[in-house]
Amino acid sequence: MKFLMNFAINMSKTYQAAMCVGRFAVMSAMMSIAMMSIMFLPAAHAAGEQQIIDSIHFLIPGGAGGGWDGTARGTGEALTNSGLVGSATFENMSGGGGGKAIGYLIENADSNHNTLMVNSTPIVIRSLTGRFPHNFRDLTMISGTIGDYAAFIVGKHSKIKSFGDLVTAYNADPKKVAIGGGSVPGSMDHLVAAMAMEAAGADPTRVKYIPYDAGGKAMAALLSGEITALSTGFSEAVELAKAGEINIIGVTSAQRVDAYRDAKTLKEQGYAIEFVNWRGFFGAPGLPKAKAEEYRKVIAKMYDTPEWEAVRARNGWVNIHNPGNQFTAFLEKQEKIIQQLMVKLGFL
Repeated sequence: MKFLMNFAINMSKTYQAAMCVGRFAVMSAMMSIAMMSIMFLPAAHAAGEQQIIDSIHFLIPGGAGGGWDGTARGTGEALTNSGLVGSATFENMSGGGGGKAIGYLIENADSNHNTLMVNSTPIVIRSLTGRFPHNFRDLTMISGTIGDYAAFIVGKHSKIKSFGDLVTAYNADPKKVAIGGGSVPGSMDHLVAAMAMEAAGADPTRVKYIPYDAGGKAMAALLSGEITALSTGFSEAVELAKAGEINIIGVTSAQRVDAYRDAKTLKEQGYAIEFVNWRGFFGAPGLPKAKAEEYRKVIAKMYDTPEWEAVRARNGWVNIHNPGNQFTAFLEKQEKIIQQLMVKLGFL
């Protein structure tokens, strides 16, 4: 079994063993959002749940329309609509593949006890490459929350109708097959593309990866024909697929996802790759233990609400829950696995 195929399988098992590991519904008007934008979401109603926290400020390390953006806003929506949290605010802080927001939270820790920062696999990847001076150990571990499958998508008028078509074009001339992603080279979108090409028997080191600042800009590049295909989170593609604007040519799930069952898995197309990308929340370093436990409690209770289930199902997410020390142990294990993969691909 080749290394990357084993990696994909091991990652899937790792998520299950650790109780597992964004939505692109953003209109074109949001594409012009400033690098830092704040919006306020009041509680729509209290659905019989006792309020635990008055307010939470969500810090999003990327721009509008990406997986981090969708995860933070979806979580805030569920928490406020269920009545568990009084209100939620959201702040997009792009830069450095997420590094700007991490640095900000660390440098301003004392004034950000009401802040939760969303992140995912890139916090591990970027520290391994040395692009971040910090890593997850420098933050307060709150909880892993959801898993989002990866997906490959093309424009609705593309001649590529399946992942097999993409592989054929790639084998003919990798330089002519530009695969975009919502983060920097060596990011999760990049690695997933390499993993998939390895599973197809192609050379993963020749992937022509084009980076964009978050999923919204990457999706715009795909729709304009700037790139051949996009490697992204499944949840970021669902709404446009339903609208007929893009085609999902492969998903890294074991079975088709209920949020959009027309999308075939890579596995059913003959490519042995399964992968799910975790997303979760971090607090500022030195966060008081009582405050950290309050955040963990409210996230744990969120899973039992119909408001959360509506958000989860809409996005095709996988429920995970690995709070506190379990979250730390999971990321330490993932760090070792990803380091091996990046060495294999020449990123380290």
